[in-house]
Amino acid sequence: MKKLLIVIYYVFFFHLPNSRYLKITSKLRVWYLSKILGVMEPDRNSRVQNNVYIGDGCSVKIGRECQINENVFIQGANIGNFVMIAPNVSILNSTHKYDRTDIPMCRQGEERKINPIIGDDVWIGRNAVIMPGVRIGDGAIIASGAIVTKDVETFSVVGGVPAKLIRKRK
Repeated sequence: MKKLLIVIYYVFFFHLPNSRYLKITSKLRVWYLSKILGVMEPDRNSRVQNNVYIGDGCSVKIGRECQINENVFIQGANIGNFVMIAPNVSILNSTHKYDRTDIPMCRQGEERKINPIIGDDVWIGRNAVIMPGVRIGDGAIIASGAIVTKDVETFSVVGGVPAKLIRKRK
C-alpha cells in the first residue's frame, strides 16, 4: 500500500505548481505528506514546494513548521521542527562503495543507509549537500553550496567544501 501512495505522490503532488503561482499547492503537498504518507507532522505553517523528492517515503521524518523549497532531494533524514531548506539541497542517507579497485564501483553496491539528523531551527542554504549519518545541531546555519561531511555543533554557521566552522551564533 505504501508503494502505491508514494507513486501517487510522485505522479500528482510532486508536480503541482510552486505556491507562488497557486497558494493551495503547498497546502495540498503538506496534507498528503502528513495525513496520507505520514512522513511529516501535520502543521498549517509548514510549506513544501514542487519537485521535493522524499525517497521511498520510509526513511524520511519531517517535523513541524518546516519550509522546504523546490528541487530538494531527501533520500532519507530525520528533520526537526522549524527547519528551512533552500532550493536544490540534497540530503543523502547512503553512498556507493568504492574501496576495491578490482571491481568497478558501480558493482560494489551501496554503504549502509544512515539517516542524517537535522535538529530544530536549522537553516540549510541553496545547493548544500548533507552527507549520510551527519548530525546538525539545533540553531545551525549551513551556507549555500556547503558540503557537510561531519557533524555540526549547535548554533554553528558552517560553509565551504568540505563545510568548516565560520562562526558561532552565540
